[in-house]
Amino acid sequence: MSTILVTGGTGTLGRPVCERLRADGHEVRVLSRHSPPYAVDLRKGGPLLDRAVDGVDAVVHCSNILRGDKEAARLLVEASRRAGVPHLLYISIVGVDRVPLGYYRTKYAVERMIQQSGVPWTLLRATQFHDLILQLLQGLAKPPVMLLPKEVRDQPLEVTEAAARLAELAAGPPAGRVEDMGGPEIRTFDELARAYLRASGRTRRLVEVPLPGRVYRALRRGGHLAPDRAVGRVAFEEFLARRFAS
Repeated sequence: MSTILVTGGTGTLGRPVCERLRADGHEVRVLSRHSPPYAVDLRKGGPLLDRAVDGVDAVVHCSNILRGDKEAARLLVEASRRAGVPHLLYISIVGVDRVPLGYYRTKYAVERMIQQSGVPWTLLRATQFHDLILQLLQGLAKPPVMLLPKEVRDQPLEVTEAAARLAELAAGPPAGRVEDMGGPEIRTFDELARAYLRASGRTRRLVEVPLPGRVYRALRRGGHLAPDRAVGRVAFEEFLARRFAS
């Protein structure tokens, strides 16, 4: 079996990726700021990063750094190139080339950096994870009235399904840009909010608010959706039932 390095291996996505890879018999190295022996801040790099990538068969880049994502990717690419890493796998977001959100633009820039790096690569784009939608709805539910973006839909995906796909890709050869991965259903935010309120036992008044700007026009057009790649199986209600049962 292979030796695979997972950046962000203690995070929402990285942890199940590591679990799946180990279950499949691979040796896994976890790179995270606070996880020895590869406790590396990817924004700074250093000798420990070179040691982490040395001799691996693949690197799965799951780190999600809100500030410094491009610099972290640059340092990882350079270290991978020095070490002769045969496969660099990156997970991005559906719509990074269509929705003019700053965070999306950064992800798109990282995609292009990896594609031009000279390191053999695989790129998977996924829709938003259930966990992120839940976190967003929990924030919106803090006041007595939940203000929801009008005419904006989402296609939430179960993170463990994305992790299984990444583990499968990491064990194979570099594949370039593979097909996007979307959740099983496209839902309005009103539907998602009502599902959350039912599962959590909370009561809130829902008000849909039209939002201005290029970002929300792109979201209303569905630039972040993958209707032809609705390959996920776990619906948002099933995710909520599991989360609130625990």
